Amino acid sequence: MATTIRLTRMGRKKSPFYRVVVADSRMPRDGRFLDILGTYDPLIEPPAIKINEGKALYWITKGAQVSDTVRQLLKKSGIINKLDEARKASSG
Repeated sequence: MATTIRLTRMGRKKSPFYRVVVADSRMPRDGRFLDILGTYDPLIEPPAIKINEGKALYWITKGAQVSDTVRQLLKKSGIINKLDEARKASSG
């Protein structure tokens, strides 16, 4: 099963709120998912990004593909940097 870390839209019309989820890549955007990693609220200033670092690293190491938007959110929260450091430490 090919898994993807992506956003699922929640909230009312004209006021989006997103969950960062791990889903089967064949499922629709707001369909079934395997795990909730965190949330993203773009309406407040600055945008609120809350992602469980342990779960995110677990799914990425298991081979889950990360969508472009979620990759940017992970960079802003510093999780991608920790993943790169861990990979460098294990290879070198």
